[in-house]
Amino acid sequence: MSAPSRPHFSSVGLAHGARVATPLFPGFIVFAMAFGAAAAQKGLSLGEALGMTAFVYAGASQMVGLEIWQKVWSPGTLLTIVTVTAVINARLVLLGATLQPWLRNEPLARTALNLFLVTDAGWIIATRYHNEGGRDVGVLLGTGLVLWLVWFLASLAGFFAGALVPEPKRFGLDLVMPIYFAAMLVPLWKGAGPALPWLAAGTVALAVHALVPGYVFIIAGALAGVAAAMVTE
Repeated sequence: MSAPSRPHFSSVGLAHGARVATPLFPGFIVFAMAFGAAAAQKGLSLGEALGMTAFVYAGASQMVGLEIWQKVWSPGTLLTIVTVTAVINARLVLLGATLQPWLRNEPLARTALNLFLVTDAGWIIATRYHNEGGRDVGVLLGTGLVLWLVWFLASLAGFFAGALVPEPKRFGLDLVMPIYFAAMLVPLWKGAGPALPWLAAGTVALAVHALVPGYVFIIAGALAGVAAAMVTE
């Protein structure tokens, strides 16, 4: 069996990453349009909504941020929205850490761009590619860039179509991305043993969510998964 190639970057990988991300488009489009519609109904300006989409680029954080959004900001409200966003996105620190062996020899600017564009779904695609022996970092960047563009454009469309979907959650649009994540995890199944960290993370997250208000369950679940992985490995 030949050894896997060293990490490298190519335009071919960039195009391949964009292509393999296409099955995620429906989920991204529906979720982003739901956010755009909710932002318009909340009273955000087009610039505010698109700024959040472009620079926060995290569906769950954006939706929760809308719940906290105020017309007049106070230091306490600013601290709340910053803390909630950090808590929800804390999992991305762990996802980014798993990419370190792949990105450690990359130019700093490209590494920063790759890490900014990391999403749960994009990370799963890239991880599958890497586990199958692929080492072209262009795949990771191509996936990230095309998903960001789809997210941005769909949010723009959703903002203008906001009046057509007065209650996004009423139609179950908030479930689209979790369903996609679950479907993408199926090919990563390697047996009951390697899946124990998934079970630990899910169980702890559900328990904490039931007992503790707020968004602590996200961090608790992530830490439980890490601890379980350390023990099983």
